[in-house]
Amino acid sequence: MTEVRAKKSLGQHFLVDLNIARKICDSLSGGTPEAPCPTLEVGCGMGVLTQFLLRRADLVTWGAEIDTESVEYLHAHHPDFTPRLIEGDFLKLDLRERFPGGLHLIGNFPYNISSQIFFKVLENRDLVPECVGMIQKEVAVRIAEPPGSKEYGILSVLLQAWYDIEYLFTVGEKVFNPPPKVKSAVIRLRRNGVVRLACDERLFVRVVKASFGQRRKMLRNSLKAVFGDFGGAEHPFFTRRAETLSVAEFVELTRWVSERLKN
Repeated sequence: MTEVRAKKSLGQHFLVDLNIARKICDSLSGGTPEAPCPTLEVGCGMGVLTQFLLRRADLVTWGAEIDTESVEYLHAHHPDFTPRLIEGDFLKLDLRERFPGGLHLIGNFPYNISSQIFFKVLENRDLVPECVGMIQKEVAVRIAEPPGSKEYGILSVLLQAWYDIEYLFTVGEKVFNPPPKVKSAVIRLRRNGVVRLACDERLFVRVVKASFGQRRKMLRNSLKAVFGDFGGAEHPFFTRRAETLSVAEFVELTRWVSERLKN
């Protein structure tokens, strides 16, 4: 097998620039040669990133690949890697069962599931201390944006609550086959020091999602649409819009909502 055909249904855009591939892999921290860090590449494709990851003695590289044609290619070109190649859907993978001691994530993430990948990272935040991903530039900007920006949204707040986000570099369209219609970017997530938020974490997620549910409206309207009128009570944040609130302010708002829901 010489080359894998990119499939639109899987959101595949294969990276062909080896310098960028090396740069992405160098952005991920590892363990030591004596205690290498388990690392899972999401969507290995034809192994452009894989080859550089496998050269690192501070990593034990695993792969998750849903495309059977890519799996065949990897079996043919990286036979030593195939015992650690998981054939199937990463989104359905039980990370806790497979990597109970934790893991790092890396990949040229398929555009059509990049947000879902980050939500899975959030669900497994106690297992995933670091993630390096190449995604659509607009999604990368959204994730890394601070409060006050029109790009700041649900995923920004939720990821920034538990991770420090770094926008590393932009990647042009011409280094992919087939070229996407938009630019890409590489971001790095590293777990911050937050073990638990100072509020009900499940309610925090609900409050954040509800707040951005009617993005152009004040928080009063967005939250009342989901939680009711809180018995007529008002919070000072109610006259603001969701994109102006920091993570800490969403935590404060969640505590307030929690108290009102008990009444």
